[in-house]
Amino acid sequence: MSRLSCSSALALKATGYPLAFIAAKFGLGIPLNEIKNSVTKVTSACFEPSLDHVVVKIPRWDLKKLNWVSRLLCSNMKSAGEAMATQKTFGGSFQKAVRLTNGSFSGSAGNDYVEDIDEKLVDPTDRRVPTINTAFHQEYSVDKIWQMTDIDKRFLNRLYGIFKVEQVLTSSNHSTELVVRQLCREANIHPFVKQIDTVAAEFPSFTNYLHPTYNAAEHDTTFEDHGIMVLGSGVYRIGSSVEFDRCAVRAIRTLRDQALPTVMVNHNPETVSTDYDEVDRLMPECRRPRHVEPAP
Repeated sequence: MSRLSCSSALALKATGYPLAFIAAKFGLGIPLNEIKNSVTKVTSACFEPSLDHVVVKIPRWDLKKLNWVSRLLCSNMKSAGEAMATQKTFGGSFQKAVRLTNGSFSGSAGNDYVEDIDEKLVDPTDRRVPTINTAFHQEYSVDKIWQMTDIDKRFLNRLYGIFKVEQVLTSSNHSTELVVRQLCREANIHPFVKQIDTVAAEFPSFTNYLHPTYNAAEHDTTFEDHGIMVLGSGVYRIGSSVEFDRCAVRAIRTLRDQALPTVMVNHNPETVSTDYDEVDRLMPECRRPRHVEPAP
C-alpha cells in the first residue's frame, strides 16, 4: 500500500490525472469511457494525458540523524520522504525540487561544499547533488563527472547551466534572493499561475490544481474571489502525512462552511492524491515569500 500510495500521488501530481479515483470506479466495472475525469471535468478517463510541463521528484534523506546507517545509496529504502516539483523547464523544476527537500537550500547550487568528492562521485551518497555542484566549483568537466557517475550528460549539462547562472549572480551585486526579487519587481517580471491538467491546454479545463511559473505570459485562472490561504507544514517527512492532511483539510472545511474561498499551499504530495477536491485552489509549492506571493 505504501508504494501504491506514492505511485498514485506521483501520477496525479505529475499529470493532473486522478488515478486512485478512476481506479476505484474501474474496479467497480464502470468502463473508462463512461468515467468522467474529475480534475478536468471535460474529458473522460480514457483520454490520454498530454503534458506541457516538467515534473522532478527527489527523495529526502535524514541519514545524519542515524549514526549507524551507511550513507551510501543502494536498493535499500533509506529515504525519509520526498519532494516533487512542477515547472515548464527541467532546470526550474529541479531547482524547486531541491528547495522542497530542505528549507535552507536555495537550489542545487550555492549549498555546503562536500569533501572527498572523487569518492562520493563514484559511490553515490545522500549528498549527491551538492557533490556534483562542488565538482563544478573545482573545475571538473561534464565529461569527467559523467565518467565517474554514469549520469546522463543531458542532465549534467543542465546542472552545469544552473552552476554558471549562480556564478554570474554571485559575481555581481545581485547575489541574494531578496535583491533579485526586488529587481524582478522593478522590471515588472512576475510569475503567472498555470493549471496542471491532463490536456496540456489543448481543451478547456476546470482543474483547481495550479503552479506559478515565469515561463508564461498570462494566468490560466482569475483571482477575483480573494481566497484565504492555508499554508502547509513545510518539507514532507514520513510520519507527517496523515497528521498534516487532517489539520489542513479540517481548516479548509471550516473556511468553506463559512462560504469563504480557499487556497492551499503545501509541500506534501499526499494532499494532492487524497484531497485535491477539498479546496478551491491547490498549489504544491515552497513556503518562501516569492512562491507564496503569486498565489491568489
